[in-house]
Amino acid sequence: MTTLDLGPQTRIVARLAERVTDEQLAAPTPCPEYALHHLLGHLVGLTVAFRDAGRKDLGATTDTSPDAAVPDVEPGWRETLPKALDELAEAWRDPAARTGETRAGGVTLPGAVAAAVAVDELVVHGWDLARATGQEYEPDPDALEAAYGFLLAAAEDPSRGGGIFGPVVPVPDDAPLLDRVIGLSGRDPGWQPGRRD
Repeated sequence: MTTLDLGPQTRIVARLAERVTDEQLAAPTPCPEYALHHLLGHLVGLTVAFRDAGRKDLGATTDTSPDAAVPDVEPGWRETLPKALDELAEAWRDPAARTGETRAGGVTLPGAVAAAVAVDELVVHGWDLARATGQEYEPDPDALEAAYGFLLAAAEDPSRGGGIFGPVVPVPDDAPLLDRVIGLSGRDPGWQPGRRD
């Protein structure tokens, strides 16, 4: 079995972030509680956390729950985020990252599961970022397939209450795979800025 390289997806997310203008930072996102600057802050935090989880460099970055505080971008995020995304991909290229246990978001989990969560976060939040800024989004096909498998298994696990990010949004079985992934994540694939449901 080949190991998924996160590099193609991290580069896609980095390109999306690079095109964000300062004027867009207050824009709404598909995450109701986050403006775009919050989403970007969350992306920086999760990227660093999963980089360190892959390195088994456990500490404050891996032990802090994402719900501990509303994230926000800090000065220098335009340099910090792409660098951390590159480092995240590199950390998970090491086969040792997927062995044993690690921590992310204050949760201890097997390395292979942490890798799956990292892929899912990159795919779903890449969509959030693209949708909030009006950019086209084509995630890495291998990462998209991996995210679908992860979210489908989570949605079918009764102990998770039907979804990881929120209640599953029903999407037709013949919808594009990205729409099905987004629905499984608890988001409406038809979300647009300014639309109120």
